[in-house]
Amino acid sequence: MAYWLLKSEPSKYSWDQMLKDGRTHWDGVRNFQAANNLRAMQEGDRAFFYHSNEGKEIVGIVEVARTFYPDPGGPSGKFGMIDVAPVRALPRSVSLAEMKGVPELAGFSLLRQSRLSVCPVSEEEWKVLCRMAGVG
Repeated sequence: MAYWLLKSEPSKYSWDQMLKDGRTHWDGVRNFQAANNLRAMQEGDRAFFYHSNEGKEIVGIVEVARTFYPDPGGPSGKFGMIDVAPVRALPRSVSLAEMKGVPELAGFSLLRQSRLSVCPVSEEEWKVLCRMAGVG
């Protein structure tokens, strides 16, 4: 299993909406590096759901429910999307400011490439972030 982080602006698509929907497609990614990360995802992989711009915090965990397939909204046909389903809300959200203060997260892609909307998370980073969030 691989781990990831998916960013969404809460005003466009929030964690609460994810819970209401029960499953959704993750589309609209137009950055080649982020799209390649989507392409690498496998069913069952887990991802943190991160509220970007407003909040700037990890609020939940989702699971990849369908692997990469064409995004009909993509003008060039080069981009795709995945489907995700909620696994759980975090007992405690983890803010960007908190993450920046943790030495074990110094290499975390969210901190190094802050504009990337789909980021890989190493197994060790996943464990650290889950511990910070109160997930056992």
